[in-house]
Amino acid sequence: EVTLVESGGGLVQAGGSLRLSCAASGFTSDEYGIGWLRQAPGKEREGVSCISRRSGATYYADSVKGRFTISSDNAKNTVYLHMSSLKPEDTAIYYCAAMPLCHKDYGLRGFGSFGRGTQVTVSS
Repeated sequence: EVTLVESGGGLVQAGGSLRLSCAASGFTSDEYGIGWLRQAPGKEREGVSCISRRSGATYYADSVKGRFTISSDNAKNTVYLHMSSLKPEDTAIYYCAAMPLCHKDYGLRGFGSFGRGTQVTVSS
């Protein structure tokens, strides 16, 4: 069973930075994508970024390109989301997710697993 545990959320002022971590376990192969989705109050969940475990290919939503960077430490089975130049509209619960595919243009694809989420609040 795949388990994903997020950490690193918090309150930050606009223009600031945060780093989210996702500790992953339970994978039986390296053929998967892992990354982040977010859900703001009253809005649908949206894909933010992901990385392919095997190829290292990455995806970023247009809204975060140039501000967020995804990286992975395969030895620690941990994925990071480095968020900078944060805006109030980045306020959301951020979920780590793992699915069969991280597509470079479309993000995470397929059915998979989610963590419980971590709150990110950006004040203006």
